Amino acid sequence: MSHKLLTNRLTNLFTTRYPIIQAGMIWASGWRLASAVSNAGGLGLLGAGSMYPDVLREHIQKCKLATDQPFGVNVPLLYPDIDQLMNIIVEEKVPIVFTSAGNPKTWTGFLKDKGIKVVHVVSSSKFAKKAEEAGCDAVVAEGFEAGGHNGREETTTMVLIPAVRAAVNIPVIAAGGIATGTQMLAAVVLGADGVQVGSRFVCTPEASSHPSFKQAIVEAGEGDTQLAMKKVVPVRLLKNKFAEEIKSAELRGASEEELKQILGRARAKKGMFEGDMEEGELEIGQVSSLIHEIKPASAIVEEMINEYHMRLQQLVQFDPK
Repeated sequence: MSHKLLTNRLTNLFTTRYPIIQAGMIWASGWRLASAVSNAGGLGLLGAGSMYPDVLREHIQKCKLATDQPFGVNVPLLYPDIDQLMNIIVEEKVPIVFTSAGNPKTWTGFLKDKGIKVVHVVSSSKFAKKAEEAGCDAVVAEGFEAGGHNGREETTTMVLIPAVRAAVNIPVIAAGGIATGTQMLAAVVLGADGVQVGSRFVCTPEASSHPSFKQAIVEAGEGDTQLAMKKVVPVRLLKNKFAEEIKSAELRGASEEELKQILGRARAKKGMFEGDMEEGELEIGQVSSLIHEIKPASAIVEEMINEYHMRLQQLVQFDPK
């Protein structure tokens, strides 16, 4: 592991070695992945969106046994039994919660009162301000390149980060299209305090995603993902039979109800967890075209940090003459 420290107000907030956060992705981010990233110096997150309350408790307890470093839980605010999840998080003394897909006012006060640090995921500077007003400790500014559920504004990371940086005083975490140390440096130059990485960590032995899904990401090229279901909840998907079915339905002007019917239930589990590569929903970011191998989470963190420092050094030495 790289011994170069990379500390700032974000690492001070989370008490981590590096300002790298592993996204709490559904069907990928269980205790193995979260603990591996935390042990490597980043911040691992459990993805509660695909867990029943008792399953989340089990993953929290296993994560505690696997790491003595801080870790957190990502909670989509659309989760139906969210009060059960929040009570488990408090009972198990999880130190950090990332919330997404909803109004941060709803739960931030409750969590902060329990001494938990709260970060909210946003796709615009307007929502970043609302998160800051709600008392969040930091925001994740997630660009249109990201996998999974996405902002309707389709603002790219390169535009979103400086906009959010100008709008709020709390730490800003860049997300969407970040898988390398070079991209991390670019995000920091744009005003981010750190980065959240999703797709790159799916392609690890520790991620609970199906091996067929991981292999499809490794084989993906430019243009192999698309944003779909804007009438329902915008989501970036790897192209397959299901994605084409959704696309053709959207082109003929299908209603929100019809799209929901095509989507059905457990479509994401079918694809990302069970490995049905044709009928499943395969949520992944544009950056999948830059991912060429499956490697341990610790190696990814180390690579990113080393590459970050190398690129920074090159910039320092750069002479335009």
